[in-house]
Amino acid sequence: MKLNAVLMKDFNEDEIIDFIHFTKDLPIAVRFIEFMPFDGNKWDMSKMVSYADVMQLVNAAFPEKDIERLTDAPNDTSKNYKIKGYQGSFAIISSVTNPFCDSCNRLRLTANGQLKNCLFSSGESDLLTTLRAGNSIEPIIQKAVQAKFKVRGGMDTLKKLQEPKLHNNNRSMITIGG
Repeated sequence: MKLNAVLMKDFNEDEIIDFIHFTKDLPIAVRFIEFMPFDGNKWDMSKMVSYADVMQLVNAAFPEKDIERLTDAPNDTSKNYKIKGYQGSFAIISSVTNPFCDSCNRLRLTANGQLKNCLFSSGESDLLTTLRAGNSIEPIIQKAVQAKFKVRGGMDTLKKLQEPKLHNNNRSMITIGG
């Protein structure tokens, strides 16, 4: 079982170690996700808890010899860890501060038939209309994959990422699905 937790400063970063302790007696994978920009979530980089922030807390709470870096699966979005003697594990998805775009092979199909080639992208491709018309959706999927930006939906610098106009049209995660 995976338990995802989006981290936000002054909201829940004080619970990171508690979540890791939760894995001691349960074979659960807790995944910490950096706060990402979506429409309506009032994203501000100063609210984000980064990969480095998480690891600083982990290193302060556990002896270095007890923190095991696990081997990530091919195309994995997370950096995976385990505390020696714990049944479960924890991971960090650092799509903002350490994007994994170069190895990302993910697409997301929304509940209303839109294909997103990146969670950071405000663009979507309509599959539902074509599918309902009885036509092949393969060309649309191919075009969407080929249009995928190399980094964070085209926001290849942290400065660009902080431009609200670049992510204000990216609908909320609850309407994307995930």
